Amino acid sequence: MKVILLSDVYKHGVAGEVVDVADGFARNWLIPKKLATKASPEALKKHEEMREASATRKAALEGRLNDLARQIDGVELLFGRRASPTGKLFGSVTTSEIADALNDKTGIDINRRRISQTQLREVGIHDVPVRLGTEISPILKVQIVREEDYAKVLAQKAASAEAAAIETIEADPEIDAEAEAEAAGVSEAIAEVSAEAEAAGE
Repeated sequence: MKVILLSDVYKHGVAGEVVDVADGFARNWLIPKKLATKASPEALKKHEEMREASATRKAALEGRLNDLARQIDGVELLFGRRASPTGKLFGSVTTSEIADALNDKTGIDINRRRISQTQLREVGIHDVPVRLGTEISPILKVQIVREEDYAKVLAQKAASAEAAAIETIEADPEIDAEAEAEAAGVSEAIAEVSAEAEAAGE
């Protein structure tokens, strides 16, 4: 008998598959236990409609996750911490702190459990993956500097960001006055992505 599996069944298939099984197994076990339903023409039609709708939803979700990944990938986050002469932190930078810093900078709210690190305990630049999906893991650049160097590094990043913005304006004569004013005003360590842009990207 052909049945549509409603749950995963060991050695027979996974939920959503149409499989052939022994009549007795279907009537006496699968169907009474609501593990499967008989693959009648009506059931098959409904199953196909549901499968197509599920595929559409999955594609839309993957599209949104990929858009989000492009916004996150390469974002630089800066932390200042007390550290030993060898660069070991007196404490750590946690996933919660990374998630909060990402939200403050970009408006993107990520659950800390999606950040693929436990704690960072050394001065330096760390690649920190963010698990958005099975194969979607953009990388954050988390830089930890000594507490006493934080203001200097922040100022250097601000100067670099402003210089890059000015260079972009000079290289593109078509940039209008409004965009030019916005770009020239970049003076923070890392240019922020607005919350409205993030919401639209989701």
